[in-house]
Amino acid sequence: MERTWNVYLSGEIHTDWRSEIEDEAKHRGLPIRFSGPVTDHPASDDCGVAITGAEDNKFWHDRKGAQVNAIRTQTLIKDADVVVVRFGEKYRQWNAAFDAGYAAALGKAIIVNHDESLTHPLKEVDAAALAVAETPAQIVDILDYVITGRLAGYTDKR
Repeated sequence: MERTWNVYLSGEIHTDWRSEIEDEAKHRGLPIRFSGPVTDHPASDDCGVAITGAEDNKFWHDRKGAQVNAIRTQTLIKDADVVVVRFGEKYRQWNAAFDAGYAAALGKAIIVNHDESLTHPLKEVDAAALAVAETPAQIVDILDYVITGRLAGYTDKR
């Protein structure tokens, strides 16, 4: 029986990087079950107060949401074989950095994804990762290689 890999996709929610990875992995027939955070930004921000009641103080409003979201995030990261953490250009993703640290503390295999302009600010996160990719395509190539041993587009030149 073929193993199904659990891959958690953490990080920025303003581009379609997740669907690029999921679509290409499916196209290649990779046995992967993807998971991730709630990517509906307003729902994620307001889940705590929507479920347990309003807060006058923004600190407690945000804290309720963060704690409810942490139930999902912590559970799925603990269950993951690989954690992919994407840092985008538009916003500072403190939550993504936290997810990377949490995954590292659990000994999870981490793939970090960001463009070259973020190499210096993310040097500590990159150092904790087993791979650093600049594109979703590179992430799928890494997953393909790790899972199947296939090295996409490679020809031995020895």
